[in-house]
Amino acid sequence: MKKNYLILFFFIIGKFILQYILISPEYELHRDEYLHLDQGNHLAWGYVSVPPVNSWLAWLIKMLGGSVFWVKFFPALLGAFTIAVVWKIVEELQGNLYAKVLASTGVLFSVFLRMNMLFQPTSLEVLLWTMLYYVLIRYFNSEKVKWLYIGAVIFGIGFLNKYNIVFSVLGIIPALLLTKQRALFLQPHLYGAALLALVIIFPNLLWQYHNNFPVVHHMKELSETQLVNVSRFEFLKSQMLFFIGAVFIIFAGLYALLFYKPFEKFRFFFWAYAFTIGLFLFFRAKDYYAAGLYPVFIALGSVYLAYLLADGWKKILKPVSILIPVLLFIPLYQVAFPNKSPEYIIHHPDQYKKLGLLRWEDGKDHPLPQDFADMQGWKELAEKTDKEYAVLSKSGKTLVLCDNYGQAGAINYYSKQKIEAVSFNADYVNWFDLSKRYDHLIRIKDPFSDNDELKETGPYFETSKKADSIINPFAREKGAMIFSFKNAKIDIRPRLQEEIDEVKGEY
Repeated sequence: MKKNYLILFFFIIGKFILQYILISPEYELHRDEYLHLDQGNHLAWGYVSVPPVNSWLAWLIKMLGGSVFWVKFFPALLGAFTIAVVWKIVEELQGNLYAKVLASTGVLFSVFLRMNMLFQPTSLEVLLWTMLYYVLIRYFNSEKVKWLYIGAVIFGIGFLNKYNIVFSVLGIIPALLLTKQRALFLQPHLYGAALLALVIIFPNLLWQYHNNFPVVHHMKELSETQLVNVSRFEFLKSQMLFFIGAVFIIFAGLYALLFYKPFEKFRFFFWAYAFTIGLFLFFRAKDYYAAGLYPVFIALGSVYLAYLLADGWKKILKPVSILIPVLLFIPLYQVAFPNKSPEYIIHHPDQYKKLGLLRWEDGKDHPLPQDFADMQGWKELAEKTDKEYAVLSKSGKTLVLCDNYGQAGAINYYSKQKIEAVSFNADYVNWFDLSKRYDHLIRIKDPFSDNDELKETGPYFETSKKADSIINPFAREKGAMIFSFKNAKIDIRPRLQEEIDEVKGEY
């Protein structure tokens, strides 16, 4: 047993090492990370786009100093925990050491290396989906009701992390009804566990109610601007690419659920997969929404393959099976991670285009993968804003108003002037401080913005100018403009409040 856990420890150490070497120093934090980090400065039971759990981690990162090291540490830690839970699933399924090593290898060399690069709710989401499936296995193996209550806590935390976990349960319920495990619905403690889950998620539901359910507006906006461009074929293709080295393990798991006698009581997982993927296809979900499904199937497949390869000549396939995820990961290492300079990618686009990595949410191809372009230009924006802010703030209060959450979050993260930038976008609409009058305004406008900011805002100030712009050629924000407005002729707070009310009115 000690030897087993020593090997698991090496997998976890390997996970941390890989996560820290997969990002070239040329890349900064991602657009979304700045927003999630800023939520740690405004703790609440909910946000416009996500529930609150990730903000608690952001607050912890802030308490630890807020460095990039800690920003990257927690996604890596959650990814390491996912490997550990998969190890425990294999153990619960009576899998041997080979099965544990195969499953850990399949999970390690997969899309999770990409997901665990960024500080987002996704890393915890995958861990909690995996834990939820583990709890179901433990319950059906033991029929101890404590596992139902543990599952309720996991679901509750998962809901408070990302609403996507609801799809997991929506897949499990009909799957159970199709199998003998439907008897679970006759267990009174199931409904006690459901009540516990409701108690856990209630503060967020109450927050949504008091804020007119902004999640509904967010989902509608997401559907109209991003999900409409999702190809169902591309979604399915991505499922294969995400786990290219573990596809054979996943298929082995799906097959075993139907035909391997020891897995008969877990057959509902097969149908849960079918129903959950069906829901994602119906709603045109982003491809990574389904990632939490796969760790349990990698565990199931590894146990089954360990059984198949136990005797005779098939033993020689054991090391081959472990090598496959590693060998097939190598080509992805070359393109799926920001470990190549932007110049290299622009001059070698074919391998990226072939895998669809240059296609952005707008459905068009661009010079860099969208995530990579979203990791460029932020320090430049913060430094140039700081420079103008330092000048204006000598003679009065200055508001920094941005067009999008990435701009506001990046300025707040990198600023040496302790700027608290805001925006009418995302959660920043709730973070305006209108208790004080502002003398000056710095306006950050999106690249290639149509309206004439100087003409529109200039009349309300004594002087106005275009102070600077983002020139990083690789940044998605290239061309973003910094406008400076000095000495307000009016109190701008009523106009800001009017705009805030208009945005919130859309909820």
